[in-house]
Amino acid sequence: MTRPQRLVLVAGTATDIGKSWVGGEVLARLRARGVTVAARKPAQSADADDTGPSDAQVLAAATGEDPDVVCLPRRTYPVAMAPPMAAAALGLAAPTTAELLAELTWPDPAVQVGWMETVGGPRSPIAVDGDATSLATTLDPDVIVLVADAGLGTVNAVLVSVAAFAPAAVLVFLNRYDAGEDLHRRNLDWLRTREGLEVVVDLEALVDRVRP
Repeated sequence: MTRPQRLVLVAGTATDIGKSWVGGEVLARLRARGVTVAARKPAQSADADDTGPSDAQVLAAATGEDPDVVCLPRRTYPVAMAPPMAAAALGLAAPTTAELLAELTWPDPAVQVGWMETVGGPRSPIAVDGDATSLATTLDPDVIVLVADAGLGTVNAVLVSVAAFAPAAVLVFLNRYDAGEDLHRRNLDWLRTREGLEVVVDLEALVDRVRP
């Protein structure tokens, strides 16, 4: 498998936290700077009645790739459950981590930044025997990005999620951060000063952090 020059693994503190939107924004900005990029999502699931773009479509629009390359059609499940649960609900064989990784391909020659998006939170199943933390252990990414909300419950969600990746370092991105919101500012300060975490709230700062 051709490995990107810089492999970024992305998880959220929960489902619907904005991982794909953040990924699309970061990848589009990297491309605008002349950085070669690619995105992969080993498996995805969503309600069949959802009329919005899939995660793979959002990421593909940013990288210029085919959505079916970002996430293989057979790993797209039209049920709003974790992928292995969705597969079982559809009467399909749920993927193993080894199968997902065996299917994983990156462009050759290697792109400068490869963005791998997982599902849900760090311990949300992406395979019958794996989640974002096990993918991180196996792939040893150059950067682990944790996308979190900025509001109520942020500190707990971030600390629990960061601990799941220990001892690996995690870069936290507070999505939807509003400097005009007192709670957002206090959450940011707490995570940075009391917990000693690396936290960014601006997309350009995130781009600078993950670029080669």
